[in-house]
Amino acid sequence: MAATSARTLTRVTVVEGKLALRDPANVFFALLFPPLLLTVLGLAMPWGSQPYSEDDPLLGTINGITGYTPIVLALAVATVALSLYPTTIATYRGQGVLRRLSTTPLPPSRLLVAQILVNLGALLGAALLTLVLGVLVVEVQAPAQPLVVLLAFVLTAAAMFGLGSLIAARAPSAGAATGVGMTLYFVSLFFAGVWLPLPVMPDVVQQIAVWTPLGAGSQAMLDGWVGADLPVQELLVMAGWAVVLVPLSARLFRWR
Repeated sequence: MAATSARTLTRVTVVEGKLALRDPANVFFALLFPPLLLTVLGLAMPWGSQPYSEDDPLLGTINGITGYTPIVLALAVATVALSLYPTTIATYRGQGVLRRLSTTPLPPSRLLVAQILVNLGALLGAALLTLVLGVLVVEVQAPAQPLVVLLAFVLTAAAMFGLGSLIAARAPSAGAATGVGMTLYFVSLFFAGVWLPLPVMPDVVQQIAVWTPLGAGSQAMLDGWVGADLPVQELLVMAGWAVVLVPLSARLFRWR
């Protein structure tokens, strides 16, 4: 039974991967957008070479573009998890694809997990390309604790895909998925420090941000980058979001 489930998941993942590669928008935003954004920011913004923060001993050891790299990675995750992913599933629903799949033994969880695996693979590739271009082109400093950064990135994706799965499970159309997803997207970006870096935000905003999946992810990646203590709270928060939302989404999934 387990072997059959694994084979089914593999087949669905391969099919979803091929479909994703046929969509230029998916390829651009999932794979190319993050490294291009970081490179443009590093070349165009004068603060890129200045200390990220002069008030914090650890943050003062990195330049501005290095401090912004975790934010770019968080933005990349949010773009895929709250825009591309739920819209794809909702499009399937609107086109009647899910209705036809409902007559097969394929459970909703397999479809959701397959989509998550495809998008996570693309995001990992984008993160690697972002780091390589950042180091070679715009003087991004290598992370002090790369394994912590990698763990934080994967958990950020898992938590945000949990949120995206909830949208994907219920949105009746691509338009509805886009509307809900974009609302959560901009709220998430605020708490991730995209508009204003978290270290300079008011304490109350920082305290709220650490309980949001993207805010916790951005902070955990930054902590790993500068070599701070292991961000246990942030990692547990992201794991909690993922563990709750992905199974809940499969349970609430609607085929029509």
